[in-house]
Amino acid sequence: MQASQKIVIVGGTGLIGSKVAALLRTAGHEVVVAAPSTGVNSVSGEGLAGALAGADVVIDVSNAPSYDPAAVKSFFETSSRNIAAAEAAAGVRHHVALSIVGVDRMPGNGYFEGKVAQEAVITAAPTPWTIVRATQFFEFLTGIADSSVVQDKVRLPAGLFQPIAADDVAQFLAEIAIGAPANGVVEVAGPERAAFDEIIRSHLALTGDARVVERDPTATYFGGAVTERSLVPLGDARLGKTTRGTWLQGPQAAR
Repeated sequence: MQASQKIVIVGGTGLIGSKVAALLRTAGHEVVVAAPSTGVNSVSGEGLAGALAGADVVIDVSNAPSYDPAAVKSFFETSSRNIAAAEAAAGVRHHVALSIVGVDRMPGNGYFEGKVAQEAVITAAPTPWTIVRATQFFEFLTGIADSSVVQDKVRLPAGLFQPIAADDVAQFLAEIAIGAPANGVVEVAGPERAAFDEIIRSHLALTGDARVVERDPTATYFGGAVTERSLVPLGDARLGKTTRGTWLQGPQAAR
């Protein structure tokens, strides 16, 4: 049986963080949830030193409060620098961060560019690290459709898409966190790959959403130009077990 570790989850009250926290507690680890609501602010630095004292692992699944490109970049750079300094002072042995597949292949997407800045801080810091890049979550598919409406139609770029369930992402993060640092990137994705518009069209149909979905080669993904493989792993990736059909039968799909 693996020894219990103290694991701090920055952003631990969110969708992924709360799931990771539950998994790690069930496995017998000491979990500290670090978020503004628990008195820890990674941007101001408030509470970080106390939360990280004696920690073995830090998992950063925090999210920027705004999608403005400048605000996103500022959030991730500032937060990551503060976390890195606190980790170095506390002697943390493994930093794990959640990022996005294709994050370095889509200029123009302000959120992706902010995550690239975050990754740069992590890789330059002294604490051993693993960056987990995940594809988009099933939980976000309806929101993606909502953000892509033009003249009452959902217009999506060409390219492949391979979404993953949040539960599977959380499971991968929990497993990686208690393992040895990779000092590299691990990619995770869903088990099914298809054209972006086909997946969104199927998802909307299965959820009773009658909106028309059209493929538009000129459409962008939150400002970024999409090529065929912009949003899917280019090499080996760990694949989740949950299919979209299975996920839609679960209670989380109705949230």
